Amino acid sequence: MPIKNEKDRQTYYGVLNYQNQELTIQADPAGNGISTVKFIKHLQEKYSGKKIILIWDGASYHRFIVGAPTIGEFRDYLAQINDEVTSDRWRVTCVLFAPNAPQQNPIEDVWLQSKKFLRKYWYSCRSFKAVKILFELFTSGQKFDFSKVHSYYLTEQMI
Repeated sequence: MPIKNEKDRQTYYGVLNYQNQELTIQADPAGNGISTVKFIKHLQEKYSGKKIILIWDGASYHRFIVGAPTIGEFRDYLAQINDEVTSDRWRVTCVLFAPNAPQQNPIEDVWLQSKKFLRKYWYSCRSFKAVKILFELFTSGQKFDFSKVHSYYLTEQMI
């Protein structure tokens, strides 16, 4: 007899603006190249006309370097929007943290703080949908000012 033990899950993309410590999140059914492109487009709308520099972890759908194993949608999108301009004029620039170094990534502190909040109030949640609503309420409009945010050089256009 087959045993089915599926868990409810939700993928969130998140970015912490280094200038104002504002968090932007977007729920998506999965973490993959298509979802990554969708999130980048969301950021481009939110920060219209600004150069976006993303510093993020090495998830397979974040790897965009030519020759690196990746899902092609994201790499193709970067090539399309940054086409025919020098790297200093790219609309979206991506930089990877060191491999296996979550201590460098401020968004990990956001996720940890959010999990602590959810653990504190889990008893009020009667469903997974309620947990998602609580998470989104906690993170919505929240400013996250962690010390590691200030360890990066800021430019007027960097988020």
